[in-house]
Amino acid sequence: MSLVDSTGSGLTVAGMPLSRPLQDVRELSRRLVGHFVETVVPCATLPGDALRGDVTIITRTCLELAASMLDGRDLPEKTRRLEVAAAQWAREGIPIDTIHHAIHEGFRVGQDLVMAGASSMYTRKVGPDGALVLTAEDYANLMGGAKLVVDLLDRMTTTVSVAYMRELRAVVSEHHTAVHTLTSALLGGHSTSTMARECGIEIAGSYRVLAVAIPPHPDERNPILDSRVVARRKLRRTQAELASRYPEQALSLLSVDGGTILIPVDVLPDDRLDEFVAHLSRAAHVPITATVIEAAPQQIPIATDQVHALLDMAQRLKLEHGLYRFDDLSLEFQLTRPGPARDHLGTLLDPLDEYPELLQTLQMHISNNLNRQRTARILHVHTNTIDYRLKRIGQLTGFDPCHTTGLWYLRSALVARSYRETN
Repeated sequence: MSLVDSTGSGLTVAGMPLSRPLQDVRELSRRLVGHFVETVVPCATLPGDALRGDVTIITRTCLELAASMLDGRDLPEKTRRLEVAAAQWAREGIPIDTIHHAIHEGFRVGQDLVMAGASSMYTRKVGPDGALVLTAEDYANLMGGAKLVVDLLDRMTTTVSVAYMRELRAVVSEHHTAVHTLTSALLGGHSTSTMARECGIEIAGSYRVLAVAIPPHPDERNPILDSRVVARRKLRRTQAELASRYPEQALSLLSVDGGTILIPVDVLPDDRLDEFVAHLSRAAHVPITATVIEAAPQQIPIATDQVHALLDMAQRLKLEHGLYRFDDLSLEFQLTRPGPARDHLGTLLDPLDEYPELLQTLQMHISNNLNRQRTARILHVHTNTIDYRLKRIGQLTGFDPCHTTGLWYLRSALVARSYRETN
């Protein structure tokens, strides 16, 4: 059966279009999305931006498509929009069962509205004897509308399923492309010019090797949302930002928690590194921490180990989010090397074991670049309390955190202690 009447005329009851209850698509789509959140469990677990954006737009598209079909018109661009949306959902990891639940629930609500509208039209066709006057044309249109709904639902579910699965296969295959193979080869020290030619990417003379930590998005901790969907959307935004700024130049292996990025030195100058990390943070909607080392292709494996060691240290010290170069943390990096010096430094803070609030204050004070006001705000105490605690730290350890030498030893002790506690 064709989805539209070959004559191009719409379906009516009592001379009124069956599509009339669906005409205000903007208001109806808003109500439907609210209904999805309340009644369709998988939809309630989607991030708010997904509901306000993709789900609302596609709900409106489905309503427009349904109304046009009832009016005897076919809108192929609406079907195409469904394909594009389904592909995007596949890339962002939105479960396909959530999509189908929303489509079917939307159809149920829409059908109820159409039937209710038709019933109100019947009341106007009651004869003198109180009997309902239903013409043969009305009956045929009602039957045609019921068949049209089935066909329309089939088109939508088929369109979404095919586009979703096609994109999903493409996404999976991307992990096995030559570009990813080249990235893995560079990180593993097995790069070859032949492999690069096969990828169509020239191996640069030197790379920025970045270790990136992507923290959880706040919505990942929201118990009513699907944390996996939130995390995948965060990763997708990060990858899209990277690809849009440095297409075919940035090589990366990233997960929802972070990973490694390789960018040619001549493509990303040093004075733009901080801005680059800031752009990634805005795209991910979370504050990213990154460390960077410059390395020739054959040095990338060693540089990768070092840059991730730097990142691990920045996270252990709870440093502010942002970019850290090797020069910024070279001293701390050296302190992490095993030996008697690290063992000794690790014991300097033992007097604070009985005063966890003092240890927390010291760590927060250093990670905040010695900003007493900021540390006080984070710990929800007065700045005078911070001053008192710093004074007590100096009395207990013998190293005054308000003097350069004392602060140097205390910061070094924090570095050494963090590794002593995990090794």
